[in-house]
Amino acid sequence: MALSLVARHQVQRLVASQARCYSSSMIPVKRLGVIGAGQMGLGIALVAAQKAQVDVTIVDTSEASLSKGLAFADKLLAKDVAKERITQDEADTARSRLSVGTSMEKLTEVDFVIEAVPEIPELKFSIFKELARICQPHAVLATNTSSISITKIAAATTKNPKEFWADDRVVSTHFMNPVPVQKGVEIISGLQTSQETLDRAIAFCKAMGKVASVSTDAPGFLANRILMPYINEAIICLETGVGDRDSIDSIMKNGTNVPMGPLQLADFIGLDTCLAIMKVLHNETGDSKYRPSILLGKMVDAGWLGKKTGKGFYDY
Repeated sequence: MALSLVARHQVQRLVASQARCYSSSMIPVKRLGVIGAGQMGLGIALVAAQKAQVDVTIVDTSEASLSKGLAFADKLLAKDVAKERITQDEADTARSRLSVGTSMEKLTEVDFVIEAVPEIPELKFSIFKELARICQPHAVLATNTSSISITKIAAATTKNPKEFWADDRVVSTHFMNPVPVQKGVEIISGLQTSQETLDRAIAFCKAMGKVASVSTDAPGFLANRILMPYINEAIICLETGVGDRDSIDSIMKNGTNVPMGPLQLADFIGLDTCLAIMKVLHNETGDSKYRPSILLGKMVDAGWLGKKTGKGFYDY
């Protein structure tokens, strides 16, 4: 009797699980893949090369972004040498571990991959569908998403599976920005994520010198579920005249001992990113307390996105 579709899927999962149990226990993370050569992706790659001492392949569709990313890496390493945080030999060794490419086919041999592209759901879904096709069956497939459901991203890997199912290898490693400075990383499991995948993600982040916090797949996870409403409320206070920009930031800096006020922090995060996350929180929970500030939307419409565009709540 022919196996039903469900039965075939169960057999595929069993075969994949057995293969991974063998391979992942025998193969440590020696090579990392990073998708996206922006500030986050480059930061992740550089810290992995320095702290975890692994070879890193950075993939981006833009040659210009790759060149800019490597130049940024050189600048950060030179700064660390100048401040005597590392030696020149250590900087040279870390830099030698970084390689780049424009095709995801360069990731076929990695043991762990971290996607760090813009928060566009369909883009991430397409990337993970491709990763499921090309990566080794033991490789952990991680996303740096700050707001998109891990369960939805994992589900994208089950579209037209070939030999191995990959949805239980998907996890989020949400690094805090800037990665070389901030120690925190939020690790989020989707509904499909296996305990083995979660354990490997925690272990690798620790090898990168990070402090891991674990959360479930809920809108905003932990960091943004707490942080973004705080920033959004500060913007509402500004737009409704409760206080001016400097007073809002000053009271939080001098009253709660945070290094920067909420409006300045929003500029550093990017107002477009703040708006996108607030929309996810609002849409997925249906709770009016997550309604994005009208002023925040207007500033994004104006192209005033914060530090990266030279203008936000402050001028840069």
